[in-house]
Amino acid sequence: MIIGIDVGGTHTDAVLLSSTGIQKKIKVSTDAADLFHTILSCFTKLLENIDPKKIKRVVISTTLTTNAIVQQDMSPVGMIVSAGPGIDPQFYRTGEHYYCVSGSINHRGREKARVNEMEIEDIAKKIKKAGIEYAGVVSKFCVRNPSHEILIKRILNKYVKQVFLGHHVSGNLNFPRRIATTHLNAAVFPLHKSFFEAVKKSLEEKGLFVPIQILKADGGTMSLESSMSFPGQTVLSGPAASIMGAIPYAPKKQDAIVLDIGGTTTDIAFLVDRAPLLEPLGIQRGQYKSLIRSLRTDSKGIGGDSTVRVKDKELIIGPDRKGPAMAFGGPEPTPTDALVVLGLMDEGDQKKAQKGIHKIALDLGLTDSEAADKIFKKCCTIILKKTFEMIDKINSQPVYTVHEFLEGYKISPRKILLLGGPAPYFAKKIEELYHIKTVAVPESSVANAIGAALARTTCEVSVNADTEQGIVTAHEEDFAEPISKSFSDDDLMETAYTLLKEKAMNSGADPDNLDEVEVVEFQKFNIVRNFSPRGKIFRTKMQLKPGLIKGFEKVLQ
Repeated sequence: MIIGIDVGGTHTDAVLLSSTGIQKKIKVSTDAADLFHTILSCFTKLLENIDPKKIKRVVISTTLTTNAIVQQDMSPVGMIVSAGPGIDPQFYRTGEHYYCVSGSINHRGREKARVNEMEIEDIAKKIKKAGIEYAGVVSKFCVRNPSHEILIKRILNKYVKQVFLGHHVSGNLNFPRRIATTHLNAAVFPLHKSFFEAVKKSLEEKGLFVPIQILKADGGTMSLESSMSFPGQTVLSGPAASIMGAIPYAPKKQDAIVLDIGGTTTDIAFLVDRAPLLEPLGIQRGQYKSLIRSLRTDSKGIGGDSTVRVKDKELIIGPDRKGPAMAFGGPEPTPTDALVVLGLMDEGDQKKAQKGIHKIALDLGLTDSEAADKIFKKCCTIILKKTFEMIDKINSQPVYTVHEFLEGYKISPRKILLLGGPAPYFAKKIEELYHIKTVAVPESSVANAIGAALARTTCEVSVNADTEQGIVTAHEEDFAEPISKSFSDDDLMETAYTLLKEKAMNSGADPDNLDEVEVVEFQKFNIVRNFSPRGKIFRTKMQLKPGLIKGFEKVLQ
């Protein structure tokens, strides 16, 4: 059996799955101030009358790091950055304790200026005096040679609890995004660490000794232990869970829209022949432009519990949420109350819902039913307007899926897949208004938790080889080995596959789910000097594709 938990802004969904189907499903209110006990209550309910030894896997999708970024509730970080000639790293300042230092590496990985160890020592003392416990170090061409980052870390280790290095973030070259990502990892680390250590301890007290997997923004999972090195990867894992839960029901050879209508927000994503779209550079949210690999999603501040009001005779819905619907004891009318008044939902207190909608109806000069229908239609319109805006934006740019780059491709969805508690009610109305096939996926109220539970481990490796210098490296993996002049394409691929498999196993992958490997990038250059060949440069990126684990096909029927 496996457990999937998706922590949303309003509700936390959890499922207990076996190879024959769903054994239990629950939905509890999310306590944003105490996410630990929210998740703990899910485990308590799921494991009632269940032998803990039967549980083989637990996957959690959490809003913890996302909320920390949005609310600016992150720990202060000391950042040390070296660039050398050219771009001024001060442009990418992350906070008060940000230091630009001497020392540089060029694009081939050769040292051009040494690190000033006395300078680093002085900065380390300033960081410690300021009470800062976590630091990040980024050298401009660290993916070609991380020696400066490693040296600076060695000095910093005496003054701070943990140091995060830029070359561990990604094999891609992007100095500004690497700075932001390294800072983000260090800033959310203490929050991430304390939360998941508490979860792990509580499960062990219940006799549950199984690997805990964390859902990442790219729709794959990683082990709790490996997430400690890159906690930023859990940002936007919620929307990723929704996409993974929708994939089995998407049409083949067609484009589809995925809408997860929650209590506070609606998450929007797209599938091309069942493949999610990918952010080609990395997550961007507000001021943070990162190298964190992510599925392409966006959110609109409207959901089943969004506050409904009338201002200057105009109906306003969201983006705020004051609590649950009035039908469930909340203080203000919501779209959920409109569904109750329309007779589409038979849950909750109808009289309280009627009271809230009646107030809106009076302000609009409508009957209660007319006001409820107007609220419902406007909800659909707001969500679809945002969706069509996303389509226009995507079609104005190159399209990337998790599998490939689609040159010149324009997405044209013919089907909408709905997830979330209100999904069955919205499906019919959206299809009626927009004349596009719209369905609520099976078990739509907990489909995101199912998506999290069934997501397989993903990872990627970037490998560089330089036969002139006689070395093959994957600095993101702390790997470097000597090579001969005869090093070939096949040797590169064999090295990349070995590293990818090792990384996947260390991240908690099941050996039975390691067959979805693909090469996403390959480059080869000849090195010529004075009209004479001196060697070759090889570069490749290989990934374990996002997808669903094997053995649980009946869950999706």
